[in-house]
Amino acid sequence: MLIKLGWRNLWRNKLRTGIMLAAMVFGLVSVIGVMGFINGMIDSMVNNAIAWQTSHIQVHNKRYIDNPQIKDTLVNSEELLKAIQTHPEVTDYAARFLADGMVASARSTRGVRINGIELAQEARVTPLATHIIDGQWLDESGRNPALVSQKTAQRLRLKVGSKVVLTFSDLQGEVAGAAFRVKGIFKTPSSAFDDGNLFVRKADLQALAGMRGIHEIAILTAKDADLAKVSAELQQATQAENQVRTWREVQPLLASLLSQMGVSNGIMLGVFVLALAFGIVNIMLMSVFERTREFGVLMAVGMQKHKIRNLIIFETALLGFTGSALGIIGAILLISLLQHTGLPLGALAEGLGGFGIDTTVYPRVGVGNYLATLVTVVGASMLAALYPARQILKRRPVDAMADKH
Repeated sequence: MLIKLGWRNLWRNKLRTGIMLAAMVFGLVSVIGVMGFINGMIDSMVNNAIAWQTSHIQVHNKRYIDNPQIKDTLVNSEELLKAIQTHPEVTDYAARFLADGMVASARSTRGVRINGIELAQEARVTPLATHIIDGQWLDESGRNPALVSQKTAQRLRLKVGSKVVLTFSDLQGEVAGAAFRVKGIFKTPSSAFDDGNLFVRKADLQALAGMRGIHEIAILTAKDADLAKVSAELQQATQAENQVRTWREVQPLLASLLSQMGVSNGIMLGVFVLALAFGIVNIMLMSVFERTREFGVLMAVGMQKHKIRNLIIFETALLGFTGSALGIIGAILLISLLQHTGLPLGALAEGLGGFGIDTTVYPRVGVGNYLATLVTVVGASMLAALYPARQILKRRPVDAMADKH
């Protein structure tokens, strides 16, 4: 009965209620849209970091983590590779020989990380082979082929077939170098990654360095794998000098951003709900004071005060539920559309590319976010009703009935 009466009272002033609902819908669609955009950006950063840089798990020599030196290869890497190959949660892996050095053309010189890769392994672990924009993916033919990024090619004035000279410090600390031919030019979502990486065949780089071994193993696992458990098991299977780390340990800042995503969403929702609560208080105060005489009559004929308070709370709860439901429906439609079309970053793409964010972001909002929004808005609406209800209930029935409003 009270709910039915509350719904009718809500629509006594259709214009006022309609304006409030419109403000709630617009605000919720905007807030949820921003939440989805932020979620989409962080998802893009995490996915690209795993795809291009960290994989799910990485293994290095502990000394190499602290101070990357070419001499600090993995200890007894053959034993570790066997353990990786037989682990049921591991889907793929790539072994790499790394060297920090310089790439020089006739035009300029730049510092890069030279990645010596096994071609078949790398093509399975990273999407590098599918992001060649000019030329070809590396193969076993030819002498000293290399892959450079589009950014490096532009700065060094390179094209497919150009000659570059790679130099680095070898095991004895002497400068080692050789000429390489650009086989292909790649471009990834991360401009920082493009700026600092160059790829050659592992055997070519090992021959130039005059040593064997590997510095890094990148590992992909099954989607539902417990990375901490897999990491601990692989750590037990390798030497103490080696360290196995999950992507969260390799990229702690990114992991921190991911863990704080819920907090940032909660802050945005909280700010909106606070502003909404003040609006509801204002609306309900006007609505209640317009009906002061009615409430006075209800109290005079014996209606209990808690029922009058419940009536006002039901009105605001219905207002909050209707507005949040319409707003969430609108947000779901918007997010669903953007998940198919994507949201191009336009002029922001170049800057955000340094953080590994794609040029097109696909917003994502989970079911939990929608439910939290609904519960928070309805809860805030009910709390906002307490002040208007108190203002009318503290008046005596005779004074309320004599009100001129």
